Order: sequence, then C-alpha cells, then structure tokens
Amino acid sequence: MDNHDNQDKQECQSSPNWRDKVVELLYWRDVKNSGIVFGASLLLLLSLSVCSIISVLSYVALALLSVTISFRIYKGVLQAIQKSDEGHPFKLYLEKDVSLPDEVVRKYSDIALGRINTAINELRHLFLVEDLVDSLKFAVLMWILTYVGALFNGLTLLILGLVALFTCPIVYEKHQAQIDHYIALVRNQVKDIVGKIQAKIPGAKKKAE
Repeated sequence: MDNHDNQDKQECQSSPNWRDKVVELLYWRDVKNSGIVFGASLLLLLSLSVCSIISVLSYVALALLSVTISFRIYKGVLQAIQKSDEGHPFKLYLEKDVSLPDEVVRKYSDIALGRINTAINELRHLFLVEDLVDSLKFAVLMWILTYVGALFNGLTLLILGLVALFTCPIVYEKHQAQIDHYIALVRNQVKDIVGKIQAKIPGAKKKAE
C-alpha cells in the first residue's frame, strides 16, 4: 500500500509540472519559448498546407543534416589546425541514453487505452441512442461540422486551432469578467432551449428526472 501511495503521489507531483509548462507556453509567460514553439508549429502546418508531409519531413531532415554535418566538418578542420584532441563535437549527446523507459511506455499506454475505451463507450452511448437528448446534440454538432468541413479542410482547422490556442488564453486572462458574463448568458439560453425540446419530445427527458 505504501509503495502504491508513493507512486500516486509522484504521479500527481509530476503531472502538474508538465501542465504548468504547457500553461506557461500558452499564456506567454516566457515570450521567447512561446514564440519559438508557436512559430515552429505554425511554420510546420503552413509547410504541410503547401507541400506533402513526405516533402516537409525530407526538407526538415535535410536542413538538420546540413547544420550538423557542417558543424562536424568545421570542428574537425578546427581541431586539425589547432592540433587539439577534443573528439567528436556531439559526443555528449551521443553518450546520452535516449531510449524510452518501460515504465513510461506502460504508463502512457494504459492512459491511452483508458481514453480509447472511454471514447468507444461514449460513441456507443450516442449512436445507440441511450439518451435521446445527447444523441440529438451530437447530431446537431455533426450537422454543423458538415458546413465547417465544406469551408475548411482539416489542416486549415489545425492552423486556426493553433492560433486560437496561443491567443485565446491570454485574451481570456485580460478580459475574464466580460467573457464569463457572456458565456453565462449563452449557457442559460442553451439550457432554456434544451429544456423546451425535452418538454416537447417524448422520452427526451433525463433518467434522473
């Protein structure tokens, strides 16, 4: 029991650290790091919108190889001129163990499996109409997505999502009170509409009611 409790505590302590780093990036706590991540991600998605993924990966690999090979040759020439014995310039990185620990693989595999099972159960719940209201909401969402898909492709949505991911949090932080007010109004309107639909459609009410 003690080992299990200690493991749970360690997971709880490590998880917030990872989440804190993501929050710091999205809220631009460090402008340099956020700018690098946002710029690199946006450049990658824009590149994929112009070229195929094979071409983009090939160009990225060639760019990295050009840098590392040039640096390797430069250091080799410099060592020959200075007659120094510094060794391989990337020796420090070559000696590092980059293999994934079994514990990490098992942990995230279990997490992924749990989420997949949850998604399968939720899809069964929706498609087999276990709850009529939930299935109707899902149908409306799919209907809206048909229009979204007609206007944008998946890559364009990813680009828009990335931009929103790095802009909405900081905008919400600065105008939280006003945004919360309007969100509450929208939620109340949606609840009223759903309540009217539940009252008119037989069998649409929740089991709890």
